Amino acid sequence: MKCNRRLFLGAAVAGTASLFAPRAFAQVRAAERPDLLPRALMALDTHAYRIANRDLVGLVDFSAHSREARFHLVSVANGRVLISYLVAHGSGSDPGNSGWVQRFSNRPGSNASSDGAYVVGPSYYGQHGYSRRLDGLDAENSNALHRAIVIHGADYVSGQVVESQGRVGRSQGCFAVSRRDIGDVLDRLGAGHLLFAAK
Repeated sequence: MKCNRRLFLGAAVAGTASLFAPRAFAQVRAAERPDLLPRALMALDTHAYRIANRDLVGLVDFSAHSREARFHLVSVANGRVLISYLVAHGSGSDPGNSGWVQRFSNRPGSNASSDGAYVVGPSYYGQHGYSRRLDGLDAENSNALHRAIVIHGADYVSGQVVESQGRVGRSQGCFAVSRRDIGDVLDRLGAGHLLFAAK
């Protein structure tokens, strides 16, 4: 999905996101992924008791190739994409290193990405530097904490890597972004926000 950084264009979603106003957030880019925002909104409603911060959500479109900026921070207030980033997927999701997600897994040791809704947790400094923990809220990502699936920075995610290899590198299931962007991502998408990943 090549997201318009200004606004997701399309039709309003009816009957969802009862907790949120205005409805501008329920606009979608009709031609490419009309389902992505409604699914995120549904997750926001479903997991309302866990999502304390509702000013923005993180959306990861794993149907897009890894050379594309497919990690979007979207304002709930007006539906605008604030910024988009490159993000890696797990090696277990793409065994041939094609840049495309082939499958998801929640199994420990799979090194695969998991889809679904996550609540963003506290930040910490670990082996990858500044990072944030993620807690999976759905059956398909319920092992996220146990698997240590986090948002962190990585040298294998950058525009230069895309230019040289045609894709970013792969993680062990984490949402890895560029070292240049990690501070911005984690400062914007703080604890208590929703991260929603789908294909």
